[in-house]
Amino acid sequence: MKTLKIIVAFLFPFLLNAQSVSFNDYFNDQTMRIDYFHIGDAATEIVTIDFVYQYGTWAGSTKNLIDNFNNGAYYHKIYDLSSGKLIYSKGFDSYFKEYQTTEDAVNGVKRSFHESAIIPYSKNKIKFVIEKRDRQNILNEIFSTEIDPEDLYIIKDPVKDKSVKVINSYISGNPHKKVDVVIIGDGYTIKEQKKFERDLKRFTNVLLNNQPYKTYKDKFNVYGVYKASEDSGIDEPGANVYKNTVLNTTYYSMGSERYILTEDNKSLRHLTSHVPYDAIYIMVNASRYGGGGLYNTYCTFVADNQFCDYLFLHEFGHSFAGLADEYYTSETAYNDMYPAGLEPVEPNITRLLDKDNLKWKHLITPEIEIPTPWEKEEYDKTDYAWQKIRREMNKNIAELKRNKEPIGKVKAAQEEYDKKDKARSGEVDKYLKASKFIGKVGAFEGAGYNAKGMYRSMLDCLMFTKGAKPFCKVCEEHVAKVIMHYAE
Repeated sequence: MKTLKIIVAFLFPFLLNAQSVSFNDYFNDQTMRIDYFHIGDAATEIVTIDFVYQYGTWAGSTKNLIDNFNNGAYYHKIYDLSSGKLIYSKGFDSYFKEYQTTEDAVNGVKRSFHESAIIPYSKNKIKFVIEKRDRQNILNEIFSTEIDPEDLYIIKDPVKDKSVKVINSYISGNPHKKVDVVIIGDGYTIKEQKKFERDLKRFTNVLLNNQPYKTYKDKFNVYGVYKASEDSGIDEPGANVYKNTVLNTTYYSMGSERYILTEDNKSLRHLTSHVPYDAIYIMVNASRYGGGGLYNTYCTFVADNQFCDYLFLHEFGHSFAGLADEYYTSETAYNDMYPAGLEPVEPNITRLLDKDNLKWKHLITPEIEIPTPWEKEEYDKTDYAWQKIRREMNKNIAELKRNKEPIGKVKAAQEEYDKKDKARSGEVDKYLKASKFIGKVGAFEGAGYNAKGMYRSMLDCLMFTKGAKPFCKVCEEHVAKVIMHYAE
Protein backbone atom coordinates (compact mmCIF):
# COMPACT_ATOMS: atom_id res chain seq x y z
CA MET A 1 0.00 0.00 0.00
CA LYS A 2 2.86 2.37 0.70
CA THR A 3 4.28 1.78 -2.78
CA LEU A 4 0.88 2.38 -4.35
CA LYS A 5 0.47 5.63 -2.43
CA ILE A 6 3.85 6.86 -3.68
CA ILE A 7 2.90 6.07 -7.27
CA VAL A 8 -0.47 7.83 -6.95
CA ALA A 9 1.18 10.83 -5.32
CA PHE A 10 3.66 11.08 -8.20
CA LEU A 11 1.14 10.73 -11.03
CA PHE A 12 -1.87 12.47 -9.49
CA PRO A 13 -0.69 14.70 -6.61
CA PHE A 14 -3.85 16.79 -6.77
CA LEU A 15 -5.94 13.76 -5.75
CA LEU A 16 -4.06 13.27 -2.50
CA ASN A 17 -4.06 16.99 -1.77
CA ALA A 18 -7.79 17.23 -2.39
CA GLN A 19 -8.45 14.30 -0.07
CA SER A 20 -6.18 15.53 2.72
CA VAL A 21 -8.86 17.79 4.23
CA SER A 22 -11.78 16.18 6.05
CA PHE A 23 -14.84 18.40 5.59
CA ASN A 24 -16.46 17.37 8.86
CA ASP A 25 -13.31 18.14 10.84
CA TYR A 26 -13.30 21.80 9.82
CA PHE A 27 -16.69 22.81 8.41
CA ASN A 28 -20.42 22.79 9.02
CA ASP A 29 -22.78 22.17 6.11
CA GLN A 30 -23.52 25.86 5.66
CA THR A 31 -22.20 28.72 3.54
CA MET A 32 -19.98 31.59 4.64
CA ARG A 33 -19.92 34.61 2.36
CA ILE A 34 -17.10 37.07 2.94
CA ASP A 35 -17.82 40.42 1.24
CA TYR A 36 -14.96 42.87 0.75
CA PHE A 37 -13.94 45.96 -1.18
CA HIS A 38 -11.07 45.78 -3.68
CA ILE A 39 -9.62 49.27 -4.12
CA GLY A 40 -6.78 50.77 -6.13
CA ASP A 41 -5.23 51.52 -9.50
CA ALA A 42 -2.59 49.83 -11.66
CA ALA A 43 0.09 50.24 -9.00
CA THR A 44 -1.83 49.99 -5.72
CA GLU A 45 -4.20 47.44 -4.22
CA ILE A 46 -6.15 47.63 -0.95
CA VAL A 47 -8.65 45.13 0.44
CA THR A 48 -11.09 45.91 3.27
CA ILE A 49 -13.76 43.61 4.72
CA ASP A 50 -17.39 44.68 4.29
CA PHE A 51 -19.63 42.03 5.92
CA VAL A 52 -19.58 38.30 6.60
CA TYR A 53 -22.73 36.19 6.18
CA GLN A 54 -23.88 32.72 7.25
CA TYR A 55 -26.69 30.96 5.39
CA GLY A 56 -27.95 27.92 3.50
CA THR A 57 -26.44 24.59 2.57
CA TRP A 58 -22.87 24.46 1.29
CA ALA A 59 -23.18 23.85 -2.47
CA GLY A 60 -19.66 22.68 -3.23
CA SER A 61 -17.95 19.33 -2.97
CA THR A 62 -17.20 18.09 0.52
CA LYS A 63 -14.34 16.05 -0.93
CA ASN A 64 -12.42 18.40 -3.23
CA LEU A 65 -11.79 21.40 -0.98
CA ILE A 66 -8.40 22.40 -2.38
CA ASP A 67 -8.25 23.94 -5.86
CA ASN A 68 -5.23 22.54 -7.71
CA PHE A 69 -6.08 23.87 -11.18
CA ASN A 70 -3.56 26.72 -10.74
CA ASN A 71 -5.77 29.06 -12.74
CA GLY A 72 -6.98 32.61 -12.19
CA ALA A 73 -5.21 35.84 -11.29
CA TYR A 74 -6.15 35.42 -7.61
CA TYR A 75 -6.79 32.75 -5.00
CA HIS A 76 -8.98 32.74 -1.93
CA LYS A 77 -7.33 30.56 0.71
CA ILE A 78 -8.67 29.49 4.10
CA TYR A 79 -6.36 28.28 6.87
CA ASP A 80 -7.37 26.69 10.16
CA LEU A 81 -6.07 29.32 12.60
CA SER A 82 -4.90 26.97 15.34
CA SER A 83 -2.97 24.53 13.15
CA GLY A 84 -2.12 26.72 10.15
CA LYS A 85 -3.42 24.01 7.82
CA LEU A 86 -4.79 25.00 4.40
CA ILE A 87 -8.39 23.72 4.48
CA TYR A 88 -9.98 25.42 1.43
CA SER A 89 -8.85 27.28 -1.69
CA LYS A 90 -10.26 28.56 -4.96
CA GLY A 91 -8.74 30.44 -7.91
CA PHE A 92 -10.65 33.31 -9.52
CA ASP A 93 -10.50 36.40 -11.68
CA SER A 94 -11.99 39.77 -10.80
CA TYR A 95 -13.33 42.95 -12.32
CA PHE A 96 -10.71 44.86 -10.33
CA LYS A 97 -7.87 42.95 -12.01
CA GLU A 98 -9.26 43.81 -15.43
CA TYR A 99 -9.60 47.45 -14.37
CA GLN A 100 -5.89 47.46 -13.48
CA THR A 101 -5.06 46.93 -17.17
CA THR A 102 -6.95 50.05 -18.31
CA GLU A 103 -5.48 53.46 -19.14
CA ASP A 104 -7.35 55.11 -16.25
CA ALA A 105 -5.77 52.71 -13.78
CA VAL A 106 -2.32 53.20 -15.30
CA ASN A 107 -2.84 56.96 -14.93
CA GLY A 108 -3.50 56.55 -11.21
CA VAL A 109 -7.30 56.73 -11.10
CA LYS A 110 -8.32 54.67 -8.08
CA ARG A 111 -11.60 52.75 -8.10
CA SER A 112 -13.43 50.48 -5.67
CA PHE A 113 -15.03 47.13 -6.57
CA HIS A 114 -17.14 44.90 -4.35
CA GLU A 115 -16.25 41.17 -4.31
CA SER A 116 -17.18 38.02 -2.39
CA ALA A 117 -15.51 34.80 -1.27
CA ILE A 118 -17.95 31.89 -0.94
CA ILE A 119 -16.64 29.15 1.37
CA PRO A 120 -18.02 26.37 3.59
CA TYR A 121 -18.84 27.62 7.09
CA SER A 122 -15.93 26.95 9.43
CA LYS A 123 -16.31 25.37 12.86
CA ASN A 124 -13.32 27.20 14.30
CA LYS A 125 -11.42 30.45 13.79
CA ILE A 126 -9.84 30.80 10.35
CA LYS A 127 -7.33 32.93 8.52
CA PHE A 128 -8.80 34.31 5.29
CA VAL A 129 -6.12 35.06 2.69
CA ILE A 130 -6.20 36.59 -0.80
CA GLU A 131 -3.23 35.82 -3.05
CA LYS A 132 -2.42 37.41 -6.40
CA ARG A 133 -0.09 36.44 -9.21
CA ASP A 134 2.92 38.65 -9.87
CA ARG A 135 4.53 39.28 -13.27
CA GLN A 136 6.10 35.82 -13.08
CA ASN A 137 2.70 34.19 -12.30
CA ILE A 138 3.79 33.42 -8.73
CA LEU A 139 1.05 33.76 -6.10
CA ASN A 140 1.78 36.20 -3.28
CA GLU A 141 -0.36 37.18 -0.31
CA ILE A 142 -1.92 40.63 -0.66
CA PHE A 143 -4.42 40.48 2.21
CA SER A 144 -5.24 38.39 5.27
CA THR A 145 -7.49 38.61 8.27
CA GLU A 146 -8.80 36.37 11.02
CA ILE A 147 -12.48 35.41 11.13
CA ASP A 148 -14.25 33.93 14.13
CA PRO A 149 -17.37 31.99 13.03
CA GLU A 150 -18.97 32.92 16.36
CA ASP A 151 -18.47 36.66 15.84
CA LEU A 152 -21.61 38.55 16.86
CA TYR A 153 -21.36 40.77 13.78
CA ILE A 154 -21.64 37.94 11.28
CA ILE A 155 -25.04 38.28 9.62
CA LYS A 156 -26.66 34.90 10.21
CA ASP A 157 -29.57 33.55 8.16
CA PRO A 158 -30.39 36.89 6.50
CA VAL A 159 -34.06 37.39 5.66
CA LYS A 160 -34.85 36.22 2.14
CA ASP A 161 -36.37 38.63 -0.38
CA LYS A 162 -40.05 37.63 -0.68
CA SER A 163 -40.29 39.15 -4.17
CA VAL A 164 -37.76 36.58 -5.48
CA LYS A 165 -39.03 33.48 -7.27
CA VAL A 166 -36.83 30.36 -7.39
CA ILE A 167 -37.41 27.85 -10.20
CA ASN A 168 -35.89 24.38 -10.20
CA SER A 169 -35.08 24.14 -13.90
CA TYR A 170 -33.17 20.83 -13.73
CA ILE A 171 -32.38 18.93 -10.53
CA SER A 172 -30.43 15.67 -10.49
CA GLY A 173 -29.44 15.30 -6.84
CA ASN A 174 -27.43 16.35 -3.78
CA PRO A 175 -25.68 19.74 -4.26
CA HIS A 176 -22.47 18.33 -2.73
CA LYS A 177 -22.12 15.94 -5.67
CA LYS A 178 -23.39 18.17 -8.48
CA VAL A 179 -22.39 21.28 -10.36
CA ASP A 180 -24.97 23.76 -9.08
CA VAL A 181 -25.68 26.43 -11.69
CA VAL A 182 -27.88 29.46 -11.01
CA ILE A 183 -29.29 31.55 -13.86
CA ILE A 184 -30.42 34.99 -12.71
CA GLY A 185 -32.40 37.31 -14.96
CA ASP A 186 -31.68 41.01 -15.31
CA GLY A 187 -33.86 43.50 -17.14
CA TYR A 188 -37.03 41.38 -16.95
CA THR A 189 -40.02 43.40 -15.76
CA ILE A 190 -42.95 42.05 -13.76
CA LYS A 191 -44.83 41.59 -17.04
CA GLU A 192 -41.92 39.56 -18.45
CA GLN A 193 -41.78 36.81 -15.82
CA LYS A 194 -43.12 34.23 -18.28
CA LYS A 195 -40.46 35.25 -20.77
CA PHE A 196 -37.82 34.72 -18.09
CA GLU A 197 -39.21 31.25 -17.42
CA ARG A 198 -39.18 30.38 -21.15
CA ASP A 199 -35.64 31.72 -21.53
CA LEU A 200 -34.50 29.79 -18.45
CA LYS A 201 -35.83 26.53 -19.86
CA ARG A 202 -34.35 27.23 -23.28
CA PHE A 203 -30.84 27.85 -21.99
CA THR A 204 -30.98 25.00 -19.51
CA ASN A 205 -31.51 22.79 -22.55
CA VAL A 206 -28.64 24.48 -24.41
CA LEU A 207 -26.29 23.75 -21.51
CA LEU A 208 -27.30 20.14 -21.04
CA ASN A 209 -27.34 19.26 -24.75
CA ASN A 210 -23.84 20.45 -25.65
CA GLN A 211 -20.60 18.64 -24.91
CA PRO A 212 -19.09 17.92 -22.51
CA TYR A 213 -22.07 18.95 -20.38
CA LYS A 214 -24.32 16.49 -22.21
CA THR A 215 -22.12 13.55 -21.20
CA TYR A 216 -22.20 14.74 -17.59
CA LYS A 217 -25.86 15.78 -17.57
CA ASP A 218 -26.49 13.80 -14.39
CA LYS A 219 -23.83 15.88 -12.62
CA PHE A 220 -25.80 19.16 -12.83
CA ASN A 221 -28.47 21.06 -10.96
CA VAL A 222 -29.81 24.23 -12.61
CA TYR A 223 -31.80 26.86 -10.73
CA GLY A 224 -33.48 30.00 -11.98
CA VAL A 225 -33.79 33.11 -9.79
CA TYR A 226 -36.24 35.78 -10.88
CA LYS A 227 -36.73 39.25 -9.43
CA ALA A 228 -38.62 41.84 -11.42
CA SER A 229 -36.73 44.86 -12.74
CA GLU A 230 -38.37 48.26 -13.03
CA ASP A 231 -37.31 48.53 -16.68
CA SER A 232 -36.92 46.07 -19.54
CA GLY A 233 -33.40 45.70 -20.94
CA ILE A 234 -30.10 47.03 -19.57
CA ASP A 235 -27.84 50.09 -19.78
CA GLU A 236 -26.13 51.08 -23.05
CA PRO A 237 -24.01 54.08 -22.03
CA GLY A 238 -22.63 54.55 -25.56
CA ALA A 239 -26.20 55.05 -26.78
CA ASN A 240 -27.20 57.18 -23.77
CA VAL A 241 -29.66 54.46 -22.71
CA TYR A 242 -30.03 53.76 -18.99
CA LYS A 243 -32.36 51.30 -17.27
CA ASN A 244 -33.37 50.59 -13.68
CA THR A 245 -32.68 46.86 -13.21
CA VAL A 246 -32.10 44.55 -10.26
CA LEU A 247 -28.43 43.82 -11.07
CA ASN A 248 -27.40 46.99 -12.93
CA THR A 249 -25.70 45.09 -15.74
CA THR A 250 -24.41 47.24 -18.56
CA TYR A 251 -22.93 47.18 -22.03
CA TYR A 252 -19.70 49.18 -22.57
CA SER A 253 -18.00 47.73 -19.51
CA MET A 254 -14.49 49.19 -19.45
CA GLY A 255 -15.30 50.96 -22.72
CA SER A 256 -16.02 47.87 -24.84
CA GLU A 257 -19.44 48.17 -26.51
CA ARG A 258 -20.16 44.42 -26.41
CA TYR A 259 -18.73 43.71 -22.93
CA ILE A 260 -21.51 43.20 -20.34
CA LEU A 261 -20.70 43.14 -16.62
CA THR A 262 -22.15 44.43 -13.37
CA GLU A 263 -20.41 46.20 -10.50
CA ASP A 264 -23.36 45.56 -8.18
CA ASN A 265 -21.87 42.46 -6.58
CA LYS A 266 -23.83 42.85 -3.35
CA SER A 267 -27.20 42.69 -5.11
CA LEU A 268 -25.97 39.75 -7.16
CA ARG A 269 -24.86 37.79 -4.09
CA HIS A 270 -28.07 38.57 -2.19
CA LEU A 271 -30.05 37.03 -5.06
CA THR A 272 -27.80 34.00 -5.49
CA SER A 273 -28.07 33.27 -1.75
CA HIS A 274 -31.59 31.95 -2.39
CA VAL A 275 -30.14 28.73 -3.86
CA PRO A 276 -27.00 26.58 -3.49
CA TYR A 277 -24.62 27.45 -6.33
CA ASP A 278 -21.17 26.78 -7.73
CA ALA A 279 -21.49 28.90 -10.88
CA ILE A 280 -23.49 32.02 -11.80
CA TYR A 281 -25.09 33.04 -15.09
CA ILE A 282 -26.63 36.49 -15.50
CA MET A 283 -29.19 36.22 -18.30
CA VAL A 284 -29.76 39.66 -19.79
CA ASN A 285 -33.11 40.51 -21.35
CA ALA A 286 -31.63 42.16 -24.45
CA SER A 287 -31.00 41.42 -28.12
CA ARG A 288 -27.86 43.37 -29.04
CA TYR A 289 -24.77 41.13 -29.08
CA GLY A 290 -22.88 41.06 -25.81
CA GLY A 291 -21.66 39.10 -22.83
CA GLY A 292 -18.76 38.60 -20.43
CA GLY A 293 -17.17 36.09 -18.11
CA LEU A 294 -14.94 36.28 -15.03
CA TYR A 295 -13.44 33.01 -13.79
CA ASN A 296 -15.21 31.67 -10.70
CA THR A 297 -17.12 34.93 -10.38
CA TYR A 298 -19.98 35.07 -12.92
CA CYS A 299 -20.78 35.33 -16.62
CA THR A 300 -23.33 37.31 -18.62
CA PHE A 301 -25.08 36.75 -21.94
CA VAL A 302 -27.96 38.28 -23.88
CA ALA A 303 -31.03 36.10 -24.28
CA ASP A 304 -32.31 37.18 -27.70
CA ASN A 305 -29.39 37.59 -30.10
CA GLN A 306 -28.84 35.34 -33.13
CA PHE A 307 -25.63 34.18 -31.42
CA CYS A 308 -27.12 33.86 -27.91
CA ASP A 309 -26.49 30.08 -27.68
CA TYR A 310 -22.85 30.65 -28.57
CA LEU A 311 -22.55 33.47 -26.02
CA PHE A 312 -24.15 31.28 -23.34
CA LEU A 313 -21.59 28.52 -23.84
CA HIS A 314 -18.55 30.69 -24.63
CA GLU A 315 -18.89 32.94 -21.58
CA PHE A 316 -19.48 29.93 -19.32
CA GLY A 317 -16.19 28.56 -20.65
CA HIS A 318 -14.54 31.61 -19.08
CA SER A 319 -16.42 31.77 -15.79
CA PHE A 320 -16.77 28.07 -15.02
CA ALA A 321 -13.61 26.54 -16.45
CA GLY A 322 -11.19 29.48 -16.66
CA LEU A 323 -10.69 29.11 -20.41
CA ALA A 324 -8.99 31.94 -22.26
CA ASP A 325 -10.32 33.71 -25.32
CA GLU A 326 -8.62 32.24 -28.38
CA TYR A 327 -9.54 35.07 -30.76
CA TYR A 328 -7.11 37.90 -31.44
CA THR A 329 -8.48 40.25 -34.13
CA SER A 330 -11.24 41.90 -32.07
CA GLU A 331 -10.72 44.99 -29.96
CA THR A 332 -10.66 44.30 -26.22
CA ALA A 333 -10.94 46.33 -23.04
CA TYR A 334 -7.55 45.09 -21.84
CA ASN A 335 -3.96 46.24 -22.07
CA ASP A 336 -1.08 43.82 -21.47
CA MET A 337 -3.32 40.96 -20.34
CA TYR A 338 -0.62 38.39 -21.18
CA PRO A 339 2.94 39.66 -20.67
CA ALA A 340 5.44 38.58 -23.31
CA GLY A 341 7.74 35.72 -22.37
CA LEU A 342 5.42 34.34 -19.71
CA GLU A 343 3.32 31.19 -20.09
CA PRO A 344 -0.40 31.89 -19.42
CA VAL A 345 -2.04 29.89 -16.65
CA GLU A 346 -5.14 29.16 -18.76
CA PRO A 347 -5.14 25.59 -20.13
CA ASN A 348 -6.09 26.36 -23.74
CA ILE A 349 -3.46 28.90 -24.88
CA THR A 350 0.33 28.90 -24.81
CA ARG A 351 3.36 31.07 -25.53
CA LEU A 352 5.03 27.92 -26.90
CA LEU A 353 8.15 28.62 -24.88
CA ASP A 354 8.87 24.87 -24.81
CA LYS A 355 7.35 23.33 -27.92
CA ASP A 356 8.43 19.83 -26.91
CA ASN A 357 6.33 19.99 -23.75
CA LEU A 358 3.02 21.56 -24.73
CA LYS A 359 0.24 21.67 -22.14
CA TRP A 360 -1.80 19.47 -24.47
CA LYS A 361 1.08 17.24 -25.57
CA HIS A 362 -0.97 14.07 -25.00
CA LEU A 363 -3.60 15.26 -27.49
CA ILE A 364 -1.34 16.35 -30.37
CA THR A 365 -2.06 14.83 -33.78
CA PRO A 366 0.85 12.48 -34.68
CA GLU A 367 3.57 14.00 -36.88
CA ILE A 368 1.93 17.44 -37.00
CA GLU A 369 4.37 20.34 -37.28
CA ILE A 370 4.80 22.54 -34.16
CA PRO A 371 4.10 25.42 -34.53
CA THR A 372 1.46 24.50 -37.12
CA PRO A 373 1.60 26.59 -40.34
CA TRP A 374 -2.09 27.32 -40.95
CA GLU A 375 -3.64 29.71 -43.50
CA LYS A 376 -3.35 32.69 -41.16
CA GLU A 377 -2.41 35.52 -43.52
CA GLU A 378 -5.65 35.45 -45.51
CA TYR A 379 -7.74 34.96 -42.36
CA ASP A 380 -6.14 38.00 -40.71
CA LYS A 381 -6.59 40.17 -43.79
CA THR A 382 -10.32 39.52 -44.08
CA ASP A 383 -11.10 39.48 -40.37
CA TYR A 384 -9.32 42.72 -39.53
CA ALA A 385 -11.26 44.30 -42.41
CA TRP A 386 -14.52 42.97 -40.95
CA GLN A 387 -13.66 44.23 -37.46
CA LYS A 388 -13.30 47.74 -38.87
CA ILE A 389 -16.70 47.50 -40.57
CA ARG A 390 -18.26 46.04 -37.42
CA ARG A 391 -16.98 48.89 -35.25
CA GLU A 392 -18.32 51.55 -37.61
CA MET A 393 -21.74 49.90 -37.83
CA ASN A 394 -22.03 49.63 -34.05
CA LYS A 395 -20.97 53.26 -33.63
CA ASN A 396 -23.67 54.26 -36.09
CA ILE A 397 -26.34 52.30 -34.23
CA ALA A 398 -25.29 53.87 -30.92
CA GLU A 399 -25.39 57.34 -32.48
CA LEU A 400 -28.89 56.74 -33.85
CA LYS A 401 -30.04 55.78 -30.36
CA ARG A 402 -28.32 58.79 -28.76
CA ASN A 403 -30.02 61.11 -31.24
CA LYS A 404 -33.38 59.44 -30.56
CA GLU A 405 -33.92 58.66 -34.23
CA PRO A 406 -37.17 56.86 -35.17
CA ILE A 407 -37.40 53.27 -33.91
CA GLY A 408 -37.76 51.99 -37.48
CA LYS A 409 -34.47 53.59 -38.52
CA VAL A 410 -32.62 52.12 -35.54
CA LYS A 411 -34.17 48.71 -36.18
CA ALA A 412 -33.16 48.79 -39.85
CA ALA A 413 -29.55 49.62 -38.94
CA GLN A 414 -29.47 46.80 -36.36
CA GLU A 415 -30.94 44.30 -38.82
CA GLU A 416 -28.34 45.25 -41.43
CA TYR A 417 -25.58 44.70 -38.89
CA ASP A 418 -27.00 41.34 -37.80
CA LYS A 419 -27.24 40.18 -41.42
CA LYS A 420 -23.62 41.08 -42.15
CA ASP A 421 -22.41 39.63 -38.85
CA LYS A 422 -24.12 36.32 -39.63
CA ALA A 423 -22.67 36.30 -43.13
CA ARG A 424 -19.16 36.94 -41.82
CA SER A 425 -19.50 34.11 -39.34
CA GLY A 426 -20.50 31.78 -42.17
CA GLU A 427 -17.51 32.88 -44.25
CA VAL A 428 -15.13 32.15 -41.35
CA ASP A 429 -16.62 28.69 -40.81
CA LYS A 430 -16.30 27.86 -44.51
CA TYR A 431 -12.72 29.11 -44.66
CA LEU A 432 -11.54 27.19 -41.61
CA LYS A 433 -13.34 23.99 -42.57
CA ALA A 434 -11.54 24.02 -45.93
CA SER A 435 -8.14 23.84 -44.21
CA LYS A 436 -6.17 20.59 -44.23
CA PHE A 437 -5.63 21.17 -40.50
CA ILE A 438 -9.29 21.19 -39.49
CA GLY A 439 -9.91 18.73 -36.65
CA LYS A 440 -6.22 18.31 -35.88
CA VAL A 441 -4.43 19.25 -32.64
CA GLY A 442 -1.23 21.23 -32.92
CA ALA A 443 -0.15 24.78 -32.06
CA PHE A 444 -1.84 27.43 -34.22
CA GLU A 445 -0.52 30.98 -33.92
CA GLY A 446 -3.04 33.59 -32.87
CA ALA A 447 -4.78 33.43 -29.48
CA GLY A 448 -5.43 35.35 -26.28
CA TYR A 449 -5.71 38.77 -28.02
CA ASN A 450 -2.23 38.26 -29.53
CA ALA A 451 -1.77 37.78 -33.28
CA LYS A 452 1.87 36.84 -32.80
CA GLY A 453 3.61 34.69 -30.20
CA MET A 454 0.48 33.08 -28.70
CA TYR A 455 -0.97 29.76 -29.81
CA ARG A 456 -4.21 27.73 -29.57
CA SER A 457 -4.52 23.96 -29.91
CA MET A 458 -6.91 23.61 -32.85
CA LEU A 459 -7.87 25.65 -35.88
CA ASP A 460 -11.35 26.37 -34.56
CA CYS A 461 -13.09 26.20 -31.20
CA LEU A 462 -16.03 27.65 -29.30
CA MET A 463 -13.47 29.93 -27.64
CA PHE A 464 -12.15 31.15 -31.04
CA THR A 465 -15.00 31.99 -33.44
CA LYS A 466 -18.74 32.58 -33.18
CA GLY A 467 -21.39 30.08 -34.14
CA ALA A 468 -22.72 26.61 -33.47
CA LYS A 469 -19.56 24.61 -32.87
CA PRO A 470 -17.95 22.46 -30.20
CA PHE A 471 -15.06 23.13 -27.87
CA CYS A 472 -11.67 22.03 -29.14
CA LYS A 473 -10.37 18.80 -27.59
CA VAL A 474 -8.23 20.68 -25.06
CA CYS A 475 -11.10 22.86 -23.82
CA GLU A 476 -13.53 19.94 -23.67
CA GLU A 477 -11.10 17.84 -21.65
CA HIS A 478 -10.50 20.65 -19.16
CA VAL A 479 -14.19 21.45 -18.71
CA ALA A 480 -14.81 17.77 -17.90
CA LYS A 481 -12.12 17.92 -15.19
CA VAL A 482 -13.76 20.98 -13.64
CA ILE A 483 -17.16 19.28 -13.65
CA MET A 484 -15.75 16.33 -11.73
CA HIS A 485 -14.01 18.66 -9.25
CA TYR A 486 -17.49 19.67 -8.08
CA ALA A 487 -19.28 16.38 -8.68
CA GLU A 488 -16.98 13.85 -6.99
